[in-house]
Amino acid sequence: MRSYSPLVLLTGTLLASVALAQAASPLTLTLAQALVKAVTVDGKTTEQLSASPKTVRPGDVLSQLVTARNTGAKALTNVTVRLPVPKGTTYLKPETAMDTALSNAKAEYSVDGGKTYAAAPLKKTITVLENGKSVKKEVEVKPAEYTNVRWILPRIKSGKDLKVGFRVQVN
Repeated sequence: MRSYSPLVLLTGTLLASVALAQAASPLTLTLAQALVKAVTVDGKTTEQLSASPKTVRPGDVLSQLVTARNTGAKALTNVTVRLPVPKGTTYLKPETAMDTALSNAKAEYSVDGGKTYAAAPLKKTITVLENGKSVKKEVEVKPAEYTNVRWILPRIKSGKDLKVGFRVQVN
């Protein structure tokens, strides 16, 4: 079984986050990654997060969590945070262990490398053969096809931070 360094998987992600933070001063973005493990305690299965794993293997699940911090004196509004799905992984679902203040954050997804975004469920048009004729049909895009995620954070108060993220599986 092959193992990978998460740093290799996330190089592009980190560079994108740094670029966003510099472009949106006084906003700082910090990416944290954790290996998600299922553990059994007293007969109950729970999740355990291991921060900054040294290696990951195919099938491992990783939590990608971005902390957006407002270091300025005024509240920031309509802050956009973008995060690509790391190469060598497949998007699974939104991260649920997040700040409850994000209940009104708007998540949008991309299947074209971040060129276009839309709210889930995403749709695409495919051509199928029905009764000997080519017919175009609109179908739902599977989350595993997502390449990027962006969030619109309505408000980050001065000195406060909000967290957004998702989970991926190592290919």
